[in-house]
Amino acid sequence: MSAADATTIEDMPFEAAMAELETIVRQLESGSAPLDQAVDTYERGIALKRHCEVKLRQAQAKIEKLNISADGQVAGAAPLDTE
Repeated sequence: MSAADATTIEDMPFEAAMAELETIVRQLESGSAPLDQAVDTYERGIALKRHCEVKLRQAQAKIEKLNISADGQVAGAAPLDTE
């Protein structure tokens, strides 16, 4: 078990989860891992992807709540305009 496997995904910051996910993608694309290991790696990759999506949704929700006033102070809630 690698150090990354010892860390529970739920405890990982977004950046660490994304970095591990990128490593997993490269490993799977290389095709060098035995099938059983590749399946386990793929499953961890799916869990990391879900974790990253949750972290992004949480960050977006926080951004949507922020409204900066003219003097630069956080002043209340407003939805994020994505267009």
